[in-house]
Amino acid sequence: MAKSKATKPPKKPMAPRKKAGMPGMRGVDHIGLTVPNVDQAVEFFVNVLGFEEFYNLGTFSHSKGTWMKQYLNVHPRAKITNMRMIRCGAGPNIELFEYEAPGKRRQMPKNSDNGAHHYAIYVDDMAKAIKHLKKHGVKIMGKPTLNQGNAEDGEYWCYFLAPWGQQFEVVSWPKGRAYEKWYTRHLWDTRNPAA
Repeated sequence: MAKSKATKPPKKPMAPRKKAGMPGMRGVDHIGLTVPNVDQAVEFFVNVLGFEEFYNLGTFSHSKGTWMKQYLNVHPRAKITNMRMIRCGAGPNIELFEYEAPGKRRQMPKNSDNGAHHYAIYVDDMAKAIKHLKKHGVKIMGKPTLNQGNAEDGEYWCYFLAPWGQQFEVVSWPKGRAYEKWYTRHLWDTRNPAA
């Protein structure tokens, strides 16, 4: 395992900040993800990662006007050609979209690009998870790395790519992370979703 060290460990942990925010906010319901091919994505999410497929939302478009631009911030003639809802264990649902649109950008963003993102999946055993991904031909980025000397000390992580180039990460902290000793309230944790 590789090791990742903070440049300067924190001298004093920051206090968690919470403002009043949106009335009635309970948590993340779903994450929307546009992919080149929904059927390919469902195959990967279900048969490689272990997600659960739920329902097909069909297609959607507006042939006139600016509804698509006004409500979804896409080209007015964009068409959603396939939509699917999937569930990831104790995490948020994912709504998959496949679009046809004039001027559609097909290149995946790099982690350093504005608007870039990745999805982290908690696993109980990092070595077994990586072995499983490799068995399915998934491209692993580097090797599992252990965070040290920062708030996430004790966390193992490793990036990998979906077949269409989307960035994902597997994470595991079987003995917890350093920040958990600093605060009485903790980040949401897939191991104990109700906490």
